[in-house]
Amino acid sequence: MNSIIFDNMSYAYPGGDAVLKNINAIIPPDSFTILTGPEGAGKTTFCLAIAGAVPGYFGGRMAGSVTVGGVKTTDIKVADLAERVGIVLADYDSQLLALTVAEEVAFGLENRGAAPETIAAKIREVLALVGLSGNEHAEVAGLSGGQRQRLAIAGMLVADPDILVLDEPASALDPEGTAELYRLLGELNRKYGKTVIVVEHCLRHVLPYANNLLVLQQGCLQLAGHPEDLLPRMLKEAVYAEAVPAEVKTIYAAAAGVRKEETRSA
Repeated sequence: MNSIIFDNMSYAYPGGDAVLKNINAIIPPDSFTILTGPEGAGKTTFCLAIAGAVPGYFGGRMAGSVTVGGVKTTDIKVADLAERVGIVLADYDSQLLALTVAEEVAFGLENRGAAPETIAAKIREVLALVGLSGNEHAEVAGLSGGQRQRLAIAGMLVADPDILVLDEPASALDPEGTAELYRLLGELNRKYGKTVIVVEHCLRHVLPYANNLLVLQQGCLQLAGHPEDLLPRMLKEAVYAEAVPAEVKTIYAAAAGVRKEETRSA
């Protein structure tokens, strides 16, 4: 099973202080996880750890372990782990290398020696999934920010990884595009059994699809569990409460008012 386990994991980039500190977390297979927290909390590094890029690519100092599907990330090459873990970074433009949309999607498959007919079919399939059908011959440089972000996601999906890690995937999208993106990720999770992990500050559009929530602050895991259980705690304990959507705050405030009234009546 493709569970992800952080076992007392700490990490520091070369020459720096610890960015993640004693992280203990389990992300179950087939789950949809939101990773949230203020800027500088360590969220991107958390994502890179799942992909094995820290310490595998960046170096640095790591204690404890991260295990993906029963294999420690330090015991497997980053390239081999990429067969299992697909990642789209917040700086998605850095992951786009080709001239045209079709060439970008085909890049990974060509490196794996896939047959031309397989590549053509996969290009059509993933571009349809991300809403870029008909753009096969478009130049990547001429796409909008939102289109380039969706192209980066298509490039991840074409390899069919079991685990999808996306760092602020809606950052270049308008509200409608954000809603469409999370509908897609929700479908990939529920229909195709993909384990989805997204870094997100604005939880409104993603909450309907999530069944797991992790809250990081200053490199430490402050809260972990089901969103329905954690949202009231975020408000009550002031743990990154600003991320809780306004409509959710209203619901919990009303519920708290009812409880106070019932207590006075009793």
